[in-house]
Order: sequence, then C-alpha cells, then structure tokens
Amino acid sequence: MKILAFAGSNSSTSINRQLVTFVAQFFTTHEVEILDLNDFEMPIYSSDREKASGIPKLAYDFTEKIDQSDFLLVSLAEHNGNFSVAIKNIMDWVSRIPNRKIFGEKQMFLLATSPGQRGGASVLEIATKRFPFDGATVVETFSLPFFYENFDSEKGILNNELQRALLEKVEKIKSEFF
Repeated sequence: MKILAFAGSNSSTSINRQLVTFVAQFFTTHEVEILDLNDFEMPIYSSDREKASGIPKLAYDFTEKIDQSDFLLVSLAEHNGNFSVAIKNIMDWVSRIPNRKIFGEKQMFLLATSPGQRGGASVLEIATKRFPFDGATVVETFSLPFFYENFDSEKGILNNELQRALLEKVEKIKSEFF
C-alpha cells in the first residue's frame, strides 16, 4: 500500500510538515512518499489565466501523485482560521481538470497543529466538511494544540495523552484500512 503524505503549507519551517512526517513513521510497513507543496507552486488561479494558458502541468503532476497512492495523510496549516493559500491554490487548479475530484476518491487521515490551544481545529472542521465533496473520505482526524509545548523534533509528541490518542487513531486506521 502506498501512502502519500503532505502538509498544507509552503513554509520551509512548517510545523504541519513536522507533524505529518512524524505521523508517517507509524506506517513504515507501507511505502510512504512525503510531498513538499513548494514543488507544486503555480500562479494564483484565475479564470483569465486558465483561458489564456490552460491548466498548469503541475496541477496534473499533483493529481498523478494522488492517483498513484492508496491513502492520503494530510496535515493542514491554519491561516486566519482557514486553509493556507498554498493548498487552496493547488486545489483550485486541480478542480479545473475535467472529470476530476481533487483527492481522487482516496481515504484520508487528516491532521492539523498550531501554536495555539485549538491546534488547527477551525481548518480541520472546514476540511472535514469540504473534502468529501472534493473526493476524499476523511476516516480520522487528529489535532495537536500548543505545538511548541507538545512536540519535539527528535522525541515527537511529548504529551502522553495526546500521543496515546494519536496512536489509537493510527492503530484503528491500520486495522480497518490496511
């Protein structure tokens, strides 16, 4: 089984990239590819650009990565209570591909973290409601609040209760979907 993992952020120091990379290690018996959204940076979507130049090749490249995977592991950055422009722009371009749902009818473990107490709860709520329309089945979610207090780059999640909650969700996913 192939798992495609990425953070919905284009920051070189993305805490969501750190989280998704950490969670990906629990799926080591499967092939895991971790994408960097910076490799799929395109002009900001507009209908005028689409008419003038068509859909960028990078939008098709992104869908190819999704189509070659069996499961999606995604950690969303929350910018002002919503998606980052990095993931939103990719979604806007991919949505223009004819007969295509953005996430290709894949199952998804959806994560988020932030420095604050809600841990990206707003973007998780939005995505959990929106992504099924875009071809994702969100099978589980996990929020990590207070990232800088609860995460260490070498040790992972420091809070035992949060670590246990994550591991329970990972084991549930493995038993039900792998």
